[in-house]
Amino acid sequence: MAVGLALTAGFGFLAFDQTGRLFVAYTVRKTVSPHRCGPYFSSPVPPSPSARPPPGPAPSAMATHRDAIFNSKPYVDTTPLPSDVPHVDELGVTSAPLKSASFFIGDHCKEVNEDFMLCKAENRDPAHCLAEGRKVTRCAQDVISKIRENCLAEFDAHWKCLEYNNHKFHTCREPERALNKCVFTKLSLTKNIPGSPEDQPQIHEKQNPVYTRRQK
Repeated sequence: MAVGLALTAGFGFLAFDQTGRLFVAYTVRKTVSPHRCGPYFSSPVPPSPSARPPPGPAPSAMATHRDAIFNSKPYVDTTPLPSDVPHVDELGVTSAPLKSASFFIGDHCKEVNEDFMLCKAENRDPAHCLAEGRKVTRCAQDVISKIRENCLAEFDAHWKCLEYNNHKFHTCREPERALNKCVFTKLSLTKNIPGSPEDQPQIHEKQNPVYTRRQK
């Protein structure tokens, strides 16, 4: 490690280590850079082999080679659930259909959702609320099945629009209005957006909305 510097007679710098031996030399050349005006310093010039400090012990290996592991198959836990937990099939939908039906699921499954959240607040053990979680899954599956049976075309048009527009509601208001009309009429479900002003109609209730990428 260099601990001292000495300026030579206009030719450069010499750096010395703790033993007083020459460690590295920097030369100064009065030249002009083609990209800027004025002199610049050249790169360090290594000293002669006789001036270098004696080599120390070889550094130890820091890491070893590991073969790459590509998990191309999804992980499936084959451990069966306890016998007291009722079986329920998974929804079988991706995030776009879930977001499209999210407000209707929240309206239809409000009681079981709140019961599940209260159960999670009682005990942080994941096994404590497996039965309540199965009720939430079953309720959401019931809503999506009813929407598919009665409003399949409108439902597909809305969630596909969300899929192609980064899941942004304001870019898919037109197919959303068609889906809302079908669900309100055939399933008698309501849609309440949290945080909406109480003295103003909600975004899906406006009579003359502006369909743009920036909601107005």
